[in-house]
Amino acid sequence: MTYEMILSERRGDVLVLTLNRPERLNAAPPQLFDELRAAIGALAGARAVLVTGAGRGFCSGADVAGGALGADDPGNATFVALTEHYNATMAAFAELAVPVVSAVRGPAAGIGCSLALAADFCVASDTAYFLQAFVNIGLVPDGGASWMVPRLIGRARATEMMMLGEKVPAAKALDWGMIHQMVADEALDAAAFALAERLAAGPTVALGLMKRGLNHALEVDYPTAMLREAENQRAARGSADSMEGGIAFLQKRKPAFKGA
Repeated sequence: MTYEMILSERRGDVLVLTLNRPERLNAAPPQLFDELRAAIGALAGARAVLVTGAGRGFCSGADVAGGALGADDPGNATFVALTEHYNATMAAFAELAVPVVSAVRGPAAGIGCSLALAADFCVASDTAYFLQAFVNIGLVPDGGASWMVPRLIGRARATEMMMLGEKVPAAKALDWGMIHQMVADEALDAAAFALAERLAAGPTVALGLMKRGLNHALEVDYPTAMLREAENQRAARGSADSMEGGIAFLQKRKPAFKGA
């Protein structure tokens, strides 16, 4: 499939998706998020996804220049863009049955911040920062930020981030527990890909069930979460990778998972 705003490249078992509008710091019109959703909907056997940005920024937010979200009725146009494009893509990433890694340098702002933090692992360079600046233009966080950010860093810090609208540098984001790892800028691409490659070599069925189980457990009570775990364990136990893991354990060797 050909895309206009992203690059899609298969590198072994990893699907690498690059936001490709570097002249705009990868500001994202609705079409860019539609292309991301199409790309992850066509994994074709990829066992992990890496999302990054071309140039010196990950994503500076939604692209509203030139009336991209509508001028006649901007409130309703924004609602439609969110519900039919941006949010649909965020939900698709949440439901994706393989791990996702984001590699962030420079700004991850607005919807770009939501996209970066929606990954199962966010690796940031020491140039990266995370920003919810909606308050500065009289708007509110979107793209799932109000659900996601307090779950990552707690309500008090999320309130600080959103109501003060100040940059959170990568070092602070790491200290807050918002991201997985911070590396030197020149090491970012290699570090993020190595993590994605490691995940792609894992038991894909079990990893997908873990991902969905974690999201589900945030919203239910303890007994319901345990029941979901039991159901997921039943599904994982029936996988070929589970059988390989058991045999490898008995043979005292490293398992060779195939993703099935």
